[in-house]
Amino acid sequence: MKVNPEHIKFRNSQNPNAEFDIITLEDLFGRKDIGHSPYEPHLVEFYIIIFIQKGKGRHTVDFSEYKYDKGSLITIRKDQIHKFHLNKNVKGKILLFTDLFMVSYLEKLEALKSLQLFNEILGSPKIQLQKREFEEICDLTQRMEKEYHNINDHYSLGIIRSELHILIAKLYRIKTNKIELFQDRKYLSEFIEFQNLVEDNAAQTTKVKDYASKLGISTKTLNTITKSIINKTAKEFIDDICTKQIKRLLINTELSIKEIAHQSGFEESTNFYKYFKRQTNITPEKFRNNH
Repeated sequence: MKVNPEHIKFRNSQNPNAEFDIITLEDLFGRKDIGHSPYEPHLVEFYIIIFIQKGKGRHTVDFSEYKYDKGSLITIRKDQIHKFHLNKNVKGKILLFTDLFMVSYLEKLEALKSLQLFNEILGSPKIQLQKREFEEICDLTQRMEKEYHNINDHYSLGIIRSELHILIAKLYRIKTNKIELFQDRKYLSEFIEFQNLVEDNAAQTTKVKDYASKLGISTKTLNTITKSIINKTAKEFIDDICTKQIKRLLINTELSIKEIAHQSGFEESTNFYKYFKRQTNITPEKFRNNH
């Protein structure tokens, strides 16, 4: 019985020390030696950018499907669950990299922008490029691909890292111009710290005061932070994360409802039912069946 989605670590057989890789969608859809099924839900321990250059299809991130066509980009952050849908008529590139390769080399502000770009709570994981934007991203990824596959000397990874910085900055600009991100918003770093805490501890507690205590701030300040960034109370945000994690278990595992209730921090299944239905207007069983 499948208990949890498979966790996929970053692995680059061509260059084990690179912490970066770039492959084509055509290559992925044609390979049989990956070591796991890309068409089943799997949790990745690295970052991914999928760039569609030709064709139409769909991609699943957590429990949401995103339709794509030429000029679509899909960003997947570390520790997110996703799956591909086989479509041999689609062409594009997949950039894979670790946080060590990317974030640790950035200044604090740039790191926040990178995290925000990949944060599905602060913006959709899908970006749709206009014609000029599509051409710019094509040029960038082609240069990275050439540097990685054709040149591949002592300087290549440094050049690729710089190109990746530019790519993320351009995508960040595109999202902010479409008012999909909160540019230079006060409390952003505090919110991301709170988000990380909730994602790690939602199964242990959904109480605002517990997170405020961990952060060393008052519940009032914590509510100010979440209202400023996502226009929700801290409790609403905690419940959103808890509900999303429950949905992941319902969709991506074969655990019983009782087991999921216990794993999500509920001692009584009846309380779990009431909580989930209050958040989603649907029972856990019906949600699972619908997906």
